[in-house]
Amino acid sequence: MRNPTGRQLRFGAELRKLRERAGLTATEAGQLLGIKQAQISNMEAGRVGVSPERVRALACHYDCADQPLVQALGDMTSERSRGWWEEYRETLPSTLLDLAEMEHHAVRLRAGITAHIPGLLQIHDHAREVFRQVVPELTPPDVEHRLSFRIKRQTVLFSDSPTPYHVLIHEAALRMQFGGREVTKRQLQHVISMSERSHITVQVIPFTAGAYPGSGQSILYAHGPVPQLDTVHLDQSHGSALIDAEAQLDKYRVLLDRMAATALPPEESRELIHVIAQSL
Repeated sequence: MRNPTGRQLRFGAELRKLRERAGLTATEAGQLLGIKQAQISNMEAGRVGVSPERVRALACHYDCADQPLVQALGDMTSERSRGWWEEYRETLPSTLLDLAEMEHHAVRLRAGITAHIPGLLQIHDHAREVFRQVVPELTPPDVEHRLSFRIKRQTVLFSDSPTPYHVLIHEAALRMQFGGREVTKRQLQHVISMSERSHITVQVIPFTAGAYPGSGQSILYAHGPVPQLDTVHLDQSHGSALIDAEAQLDKYRVLLDRMAATALPPEESRELIHVIAQSL
């Protein structure tokens, strides 16, 4: 049996939250459904599939009246099919696959980036240079493997129903010359072009804005079909982390709101990117 994906783990964790809020043990929940405690534990660990009907039955026994949440959880049960990212299962860290899966299922994406162009907006040559700087150093084939994975992640912005994407980029990231001046110029033109798409909003936080909350980290906020299923992805040198605790979600929503208030409006942001590109 394959290990559960990040999304399957999240689904099981939400079932466990519903049970615990009802004040029931796994054994008691199993008795209500006429199944063994082990089966409840396997569902909550994301190890087995659960039908929409069973989700509704669990919600009923758990006295959960939040129908949008129950519907969203029911919809998640039909999504155990293999996504494109599964072809990388044996060659890339599972955290990267969980990121692609999260982006694929998000209904909206928000990001706050300080020191680099966000992966969803990177061109090939820029991304290739980013991967060449990974520690420990990647082999040339591994660099190209990661590059292909990053480019495939970008399909969420190009599908027939593209995911709305709002990204806050610090001016420092725009001035980092990954791959040299010509690559940087093409990268900035690509950001400008993408920002003109109706579903993409790019705001720049200029150097003149000074200090702002969240300046020390890269944040990706993936909105689920209901707020309880939102997820935050933090990108760190030692790996990535997925956060879904309600208090932490509230914190990162506020951080991104305050970053957006610090940033230039979209039109002024595009103009600043133009100015930086022309100076290269």
